[in-house]
Amino acid sequence: MFERMKEIIAEQLSTEADGITLETSFKDDLGADSLDLFELVMALEDEYSVEIPSEDLEKLATVGDVVEYLKEKGVE
Repeated sequence: MFERMKEIIAEQLSTEADGITLETSFKDDLGADSLDLFELVMALEDEYSVEIPSEDLEKLATVGDVVEYLKEKGVE
């Protein structure tokens, strides 16, 4: 899941997938704003057939946070 997620993040945020780690912060490291994060969430929802409520977004600051969140939702 992490490798595919890196591709999605890199595509959505116009960055290199190689530089993305579980510790990568969307705002601090990738410079994502709220619109970027919204579009990223939509892409992840489509890819993994899961809904991510907006109130949960505040908790998802790093790539690792999203991986753990998706695992909790049953995504492998």
